[in-house]
Amino acid sequence: MAVQISPSILSADFARLADEAARVPNADWLHVDVMDNHFVPNLTIGLPVVEALLKVTSTPIDCHLMIEDPDRWAPAYAEVGAGSVTIHAEAAKAPVRTLRQIRAAGARSGFALNPATAVEQYEDLLPEIDMLLLMTVEPGFGGQKFLDVVLPKIRRARELIARYGGEVWLQVDGGVAADTIERCAEAGADVFVAGSAVYGAADPSAAIDHLRELATT
Repeated sequence: MAVQISPSILSADFARLADEAARVPNADWLHVDVMDNHFVPNLTIGLPVVEALLKVTSTPIDCHLMIEDPDRWAPAYAEVGAGSVTIHAEAAKAPVRTLRQIRAAGARSGFALNPATAVEQYEDLLPEIDMLLLMTVEPGFGGQKFLDVVLPKIRRARELIARYGGEVWLQVDGGVAADTIERCAEAGADVFVAGSAVYGAADPSAAIDHLRELATT
């Protein structure tokens, strides 16, 4: 499994997003948390900011939609050029159709599960998914403490993906830092969202290199 690091701009300076994107040239993705203050108790950014960010960075954009009615909004993020668009199991009413629309628009389809949502019930959806995202905190805010209770679920997800046999990336998001990333990698994750661990560091680029090394060894 190739390790990928996706810094979350939720921990970046929103007034300087172009500059903040430029500070992580070694990132595999830029993780963009879209929150609507309905599905989660926080309000961040939406489609216009994603469009603007795409104009100033060559790093692929990984859009994580923590919103109500993702079936309506998700395809638009793919259409404007996001490289990956993730919807939540808890919010999507027609996940198969929406995941297929994301792919049809040229993006990778992502499917996210909150900490308390079991992964086994979505095994049959794996053919529709390019990336499975397991939240390792309750979604809504950055800087939260990693929930160790999710580690067994990461292992189960990796087992399901292996049994399916397709190339599905396994992403973790929440509290990923130098003291947690090795456990996530050992459990089977290969794509790591890191917010404060990257943008809270004096040198975000060096922080990415360090996290990548920890997840690889």
